[in-house]
Amino acid sequence: MFSKVNIDIPLELGAAIINMVFMRPFTLLIKPSGSDCNLNCRYCFYKDRASDIGYGCQRMSYDVLENLVKDYMKLKFPFSGFAWQGGEPTLMDLDFFKKTIELQQKFGVLGQDVSNSLQTNAILLNEEWCKFLRESKFLVGISIDGPKELHDYYRLDLGGYGTFEKVMQAVELCKEHKVEFNTLTLINNVTADHPDEIFDFLIDLGIRYIQFISCVEVDPETGQVTDFSVSPKQYGNFLCRVFDRWMKFGPQNLSIRDFDSILNFCLSGRHTICTFDRQCNNYIVIEHNGDVFPCDFFVDPKWRIGNIMETPIEKLAADAAKMDLMQNKRKLCNKCFACRHVAVCWGGCLKDRIPLDPKKFNCESYFCESYRRFLDYSMPRFTKIADQFRSGTLFRPNHLV
Repeated sequence: MFSKVNIDIPLELGAAIINMVFMRPFTLLIKPSGSDCNLNCRYCFYKDRASDIGYGCQRMSYDVLENLVKDYMKLKFPFSGFAWQGGEPTLMDLDFFKKTIELQQKFGVLGQDVSNSLQTNAILLNEEWCKFLRESKFLVGISIDGPKELHDYYRLDLGGYGTFEKVMQAVELCKEHKVEFNTLTLINNVTADHPDEIFDFLIDLGIRYIQFISCVEVDPETGQVTDFSVSPKQYGNFLCRVFDRWMKFGPQNLSIRDFDSILNFCLSGRHTICTFDRQCNNYIVIEHNGDVFPCDFFVDPKWRIGNIMETPIEKLAADAAKMDLMQNKRKLCNKCFACRHVAVCWGGCLKDRIPLDPKKFNCESYFCESYRRFLDYSMPRFTKIADQFRSGTLFRPNHLV
């Protein structure tokens, strides 16, 4: 979930009129500390990437940061989105993000909406961090896998200890300082069997914007799906049960990212997430050293596009390698074209096709069974909710476009 926030940006001297750049706007997903992290989550796909992408203590320099902000803000998009992720982005000291705000103010122009989001394990959040995040209008995503016994199963610190208590302390601090935050919960082989416990836990925390991310990884040594990956049957059952809970709670009262996207599709024919869309999302990933990649799941040497210190950022965003990857989303297998749900899921995410055939993208998704089970179960009710929103018999919330 991405929240638009206005940052007061001064008018550049002599710039009475904003000259819009006639290209499709894109957002940035930035890894200022690369894959470096203060946790040792067993299921983390990012820590095991190629060493030539970066390993150990990785930190974005101020030169790279300034070039990044300057190059992006000069495009004068009406909405400029900076999404800070990791690894763990709070390993950058707070001064780094204060400098980011200064640079956005410096290089922005009147009328631009600037959004900063921060996806974090929350371990390092303290009062000083929370005051800054509130004052600078950051949208914070906190990774939490449910109640203590579920969260601490895989989300351990570097010493092998559970992190639940520290995350909960950060949640309370965010509430106290009125930091806008939502949650991200990974659905793995353990959490998938506890949809009710996870749903109740998040609702009791007061969370109303929820992301569930399916976990599937391939062991590079064996080429087999890892044991911590959720099975297609598990994930399908999880989605169906959470959908029932969502319906009972009220779709107008709770945002669940995947469900919102399907509901938007029923309303407008457009998805809000790239998982189910006909093309990959229009963003680029920027590593700590300025290297650029087309997607968070394809930070791999063979997919490197270039570096922002050598090539203008708008050229990197339109690079042929990125376009090639985006076009692969349209390559569906025959089974997809024969499926009644193809228009809704469009074969799922490209990275979920790799577990079945790493050499090509035009094969079915690892989660094909999950999506068929879920969409068979839910689509009649999605359609009904959309009709109620259209007729005004059900209040249409702001998180639906």
